[in-house]
Amino acid sequence: MQYRTLGKTGLKVSLLSLGSGGTRRLGQDSQMDQKSQTTLVHKALSLGINLIDTSAQYGNSEAILGSALAGIKRDSYLLCTKWYCAEKPDPIKSPQLLIESIESSLSKLKTDHIDIMMFHGPLANEYHSILDSCYPVLSSLKEKGKIRFIGLSTRFKEDPEQLVAELAVKNNPELFDVIMLKYGILNQYAATTIMPLAIQNNIGIMNMAVIREKLPNKNLLEQLIKKWKNDGLIDKDSLADKNPLDWLVKDDVDSIVSAGYKFAADHPAISTVITGTANQNHLESNINALSKPELKYQDSKILKKLFGKIIEYA
Repeated sequence: MQYRTLGKTGLKVSLLSLGSGGTRRLGQDSQMDQKSQTTLVHKALSLGINLIDTSAQYGNSEAILGSALAGIKRDSYLLCTKWYCAEKPDPIKSPQLLIESIESSLSKLKTDHIDIMMFHGPLANEYHSILDSCYPVLSSLKEKGKIRFIGLSTRFKEDPEQLVAELAVKNNPELFDVIMLKYGILNQYAATTIMPLAIQNNIGIMNMAVIREKLPNKNLLEQLIKKWKNDGLIDKDSLADKNPLDWLVKDDVDSIVSAGYKFAADHPAISTVITGTANQNHLESNINALSKPELKYQDSKILKKLFGKIIEYA
């Protein structure tokens, strides 16, 4: 396992981190029991993963992790969790809701502190309200030792440009230690402005959902590439209609998924790539993909030329 520094936090984090959201949610959606979930978490730790991402909104993930991590030395792993106000931020109600959410997270995770506490997916039009009413809460809890570092995550589906992250790195880089965003083969727009500014301001980047729907699904990927060709976003002769990215699979790249993880880690802004798998074999494969976290230079260059300027949920 390789480790990188998570920006100004100074934390050394595993290049692959374990996520408890997405479509798997630590196996909640496939009815995994606590014993199997605990085995998965222990396997991740044994393979060198030291950062675990969760949220108050990921079903029972926090409680599952609290049970799975019981008895394990607290300084051997790092926890990131999040809070999201489901309604438009209310400057009166939201601060108290945030405090209650953090207290609940601490209880479920069975810990006395959260390493990274994030605002979960605010949109750009919510940013200033959350900053004004809720940031002081996190700042106060940081002083009390209940949280160590402050961050925010983006909501890519509703905001493909991830404008909330751009607002943070442009206007308030001193307030945020970590940003969680989406950057991958089919979603490269964050490399335009956000990630260069994150490097400039030493903000750690956690890369989420790099392998989600279309990249690992042959039919969905072919449909997407066809759509982009028809929309004039890429040249019709630039990729094959069938298996359009199979040319990436060669040498140490054994699958499109492997290529996706390598590309997602191969940017100097990225500190860690989150995997949401609940399958131990997939977990090991993802770690193996990042034993050499880069594609061939020419292949990466082609991908950036093809998809680098496309702004669309993919």
